Amino acid sequence: MNQKKGLLCIFAASLLFSTGGLLVKLIPWQSLSLNSFRSIISVCILFAFAKVTGQKVKFTPGTIAGACIVACSTTLYVAATKLTTAANAILLQFTSPIWVILFMWLIFKEKPKRLDIVTSLIVFCGIGCFFLDGLGSGNMVGDVLAVLAGVCYGWIFMLNKIPGGDPLSSTLLGHGLAAIVGFPSLLQETQFDQQTLTAAILMGVFQLGIAYVFLTVGVKYAPPVSAALVTGTEPILNPILVAVVVGETITGLSLVGGVIVFVTIMVYNLVSARMDKKKEVSPC
Repeated sequence: MNQKKGLLCIFAASLLFSTGGLLVKLIPWQSLSLNSFRSIISVCILFAFAKVTGQKVKFTPGTIAGACIVACSTTLYVAATKLTTAANAILLQFTSPIWVILFMWLIFKEKPKRLDIVTSLIVFCGIGCFFLDGLGSGNMVGDVLAVLAGVCYGWIFMLNKIPGGDPLSSTLLGHGLAAIVGFPSLLQETQFDQQTLTAAILMGVFQLGIAYVFLTVGVKYAPPVSAALVTGTEPILNPILVAVVVGETITGLSLVGGVIVFVTIMVYNLVSARMDKKKEVSPC
């Protein structure tokens, strides 16, 4: 699989992730309960995927560290979405490209390209349009948790960079850890009507399980910064779905921001692809 197919996998994962805000809003459970339920389903899907593809689950310091990152990312995202608006939660989590660039530079000694920095700045201008009018209306605790989720989410795109790391192993173990941590809370839930169960099952199967199958495949072949930026479709679709179904408002300014984010990321990938082709054909 080449870089282009890896980015397509990341894009598919982003589309599935975008249903998260809506499904969280439709499920009345506590955040730990919901994350535990969907993680149980996801573990089954990821384990089946590992078996079918012949991949072994690795227990190394690298995969365990990655598992903690994955567990924190999924838990923080659900908690943030419960405590603030879906738009705030996903947009603040989408600070992940900045964290990827920062960590790749400070830890892995890979200096960011000018294109990476300029693209990130423009993307954040677009994101700023989304929550410029509504950031203060969200619960501050939820906003802080969303930023922390962004830090963890950025690390997910670097699981392959961690010594001894393996994206699939870390994801499977991370979801297992999240399932265990939230299970006591899940046992205390009392509302199991058809809508709640259907939404929770859909979230486990598609928004977490299958989405992370795409993601773990994609991050093996896509550059971390490119992968993180491709997920820019998620903060566009996520609040739109919530606005249409649940009624959370989305302003014209937010729509402008969405266009900025989407167009910038598409241009970034086109320019990156052309630059890579020039490198391939250039003489040694």
